[in-house]
Amino acid sequence: MTLIFALAAAIVFGAGAFLVLTNDLVRVVAGMVLISQSAVLVVIASGLTRGDAPILPTGDKQPSDPLVQAMALTAIVIGLAVTALLLAIVARVRATLRSLEVRELARDEAEHTADLEQSLEEMYERLESPEEREEQ
Repeated sequence: MTLIFALAAAIVFGAGAFLVLTNDLVRVVAGMVLISQSAVLVVIASGLTRGDAPILPTGDKQPSDPLVQAMALTAIVIGLAVTALLLAIVARVRATLRSLEVRELARDEAEHTADLEQSLEEMYERLESPEEREEQ
């Protein structure tokens, strides 16, 4: 049973890694979700034991560890919050820059940085004192 969980986690992680490497921001977010869910599968598989209920162990069996379920639930909640944050950022990028393609966004950012550098150079040239101009 643990081998099945390990294979499932590996497949989900691989699909998530593939999506993270794509050019679309929505697919990148989906890849992050899949990677976080594969981590939840690994946590669940690590504590996969059968035992009595941890609240009232009555039999000869060892009680099952409730920490695994608590950690999985915590990972799911944190993953949901991260997903909501990433989708809000993607929506803001889409509304502001009118694109979700990573390459287009990188190109636009490089052009914007070059424009800022040029305007800063022009501003520094205007702020030079007259004495420095005479020395040159």
